[in-house]
Amino acid sequence: MSREPYPYLNRDLSWLSFNERVLLEAADPHVPVFNRFQFLSIYSSNLDEFFRVRMPAIYAFTGLETKKISLKEDYPEELMEKVRSVVVRQQELFGRILCEQLLPALLEKNIHLFYNEVLDPEQADLRRDYFLAELLACLQPVYLQENNKAHFFPENNALYFVIQLKSLPKRKTPLYALVNIPAGQIPRFREWPDSNGIRQFVFLDDVIREQLHLLFRDRPIEGVWSVKMTRNADMQLDDEFSGDIAEKIERQLEKRDMGAATRLLVDQQMPVQVQDFLVGYFGLGRHELVSGGRYHNLKDFSKLPLPVIDGLQQHDWPPVMHSGFTTTRSVFDSIREKDQLLHLPYHSYIPVLRFFNEAAVDPQVKEIFITLYRVAADSHIAQSLMSAAMNGKKVTVFVELKARFDEANNLKWAKKLKAAGVTIINSIPRLKVHAKTALLIREEMGKPVTYACMGTGNFNETTARFYSDHCFFTANAEMGKELGLLFTYLQSRTQPKDYGKIPFQHLFVSRFNMVDEFEMLINREINLARQGMPASIIIKFNNLQEKKMISLLYEAAKAGVKIQLLVRGICCLAPGVIGMSEHITVTRIVDRYLEHARVFIFNNGGQPLVFLGSADWMKRNLRNRIEVCFPVVDGQLKKELLTIISLQLADNVKAVRLTDQLENQWVENGFPIIQAQEAIYRFVKQLE
Repeated sequence: MSREPYPYLNRDLSWLSFNERVLLEAADPHVPVFNRFQFLSIYSSNLDEFFRVRMPAIYAFTGLETKKISLKEDYPEELMEKVRSVVVRQQELFGRILCEQLLPALLEKNIHLFYNEVLDPEQADLRRDYFLAELLACLQPVYLQENNKAHFFPENNALYFVIQLKSLPKRKTPLYALVNIPAGQIPRFREWPDSNGIRQFVFLDDVIREQLHLLFRDRPIEGVWSVKMTRNADMQLDDEFSGDIAEKIERQLEKRDMGAATRLLVDQQMPVQVQDFLVGYFGLGRHELVSGGRYHNLKDFSKLPLPVIDGLQQHDWPPVMHSGFTTTRSVFDSIREKDQLLHLPYHSYIPVLRFFNEAAVDPQVKEIFITLYRVAADSHIAQSLMSAAMNGKKVTVFVELKARFDEANNLKWAKKLKAAGVTIINSIPRLKVHAKTALLIREEMGKPVTYACMGTGNFNETTARFYSDHCFFTANAEMGKELGLLFTYLQSRTQPKDYGKIPFQHLFVSRFNMVDEFEMLINREINLARQGMPASIIIKFNNLQEKKMISLLYEAAKAGVKIQLLVRGICCLAPGVIGMSEHITVTRIVDRYLEHARVFIFNNGGQPLVFLGSADWMKRNLRNRIEVCFPVVDGQLKKELLTIISLQLADNVKAVRLTDQLENQWVENGFPIIQAQEAIYRFVKQLE
């Protein structure tokens, strides 16, 4: 790697490096077998998203003739080849993990998942009956002929078979057909009985493949190969100020799955002449054709209906009830007494639900404000907001309709909330609101009192079960006042340059004061280090890509500031570079819960300053979104956060150190053995 004054790791290769860490979890023999299948599923799902979201940018900008230095740095000419090389290597590892480790491990427990093998002949009659009675009506064969191109459009990430049929005597070219594999309508896996005590599971694909001759009775089949097409998922919204953005979202959603192809994934056994035909038929570039295995969409491993067998899956960790919230008094009494902090999913999510449920029926609560980024499909919080509005309270909800892949669900809830009398703020053109904030105004002793709930994760009770986050409650009047100003800004739909300066003194709000405040905190540590005093920075977030902030961290490291980063995903900072970042470590943890929290700790001369919030250090988060970070000042809560972060930095079981070559290097095992998530669960259980 070149040793530029400020080296930056490539964003896309870093993203793939994170996905490789997910794959390594599937390879870990200490992880129960069923959970290892879940990690294969996550890897496959992540890779699909990469091809839907990132590959369009790589195709567009790689090799583009431009004088813009940043584009050349982010999309060098060799990037496409590097991405392909990494993906091929990872997919080969995926295959080895599955075939050499997981499938044999299932067989040891008398579970046979048929994978790329001949199905049990004793079940042939059952499979044929199943095909004729239940599958046949769901199949839609299409003949691929030059004159019917306009009538067929493969759905995004849907599964198909390409079938080569025996040509008619007078036809010089092969005849091809396409048949859908209806995995969205019918379970991908089916269990079949077996007399030998072995439980058999078969892919839907294989049942259809075996019976295709019943679909083409008049034409012999010469070859069958699986394919799927991945399409561009980036929504190009027309973000002018006029018009209703909700209507634009709806129109774009209709087009999303009809976007340009970014990948045609084919069975690696498919002959070259068939590949050439498909490339030409669908109007693709040869670079968009990717060879894979016999089966695609292996994210469906998450739906594999494996039986519950002790030792083959992780035991659940029942969520801990937070001691600060009891059933004998209201949540408002608990929050008024002192700030409260949930460590999710170790703590139960019930206090968050109570916050909104009690607000909905409390006659003293007059107003409710909330930002929603990703709403649960069956959201209890949204139901509470509707109840509050129907109970006569003024409820204002900002619903971010541009939350990628959740647009349709968010749009559905926005309509339902509006119908219930909720005031809906539907997105701001050219600006995403990613903040996780809620504000209640309660009348007490004739005066308005604010209660705030802010977090590092979405108000989503579904993801709260497996996302590692923090949720903060406070009755601090100054923070409440500033949140109120933020909601006033969101309702005004006035861009910051026209609105004037909002005096945020406690909250860090992106596009207003967030970058300035973080720069000030880093510079303070730099000055302390130059004075020979202890100086350190610990930051945990999902992604680190913003170059100006990375440059400042490099400057801090060169000044002698010790910097410890916990970065789950993208990391464009190169750690351990002599003379530049040897004082910086980057730790990545993948375990049963998704590390999602954003935590910022500055040593501050031995009096640590601790902040939580929604913002990663990506250009989009700091420059093009509304994010909110907030201080944690209560001594006990700061101590809890410092303990949790210290456990994560000490992890020597699930942690890897990222190198300046984007390698995931396992932390050298030492004693005591520390698996951070397990240790945090024990810590949370003993909190008073």
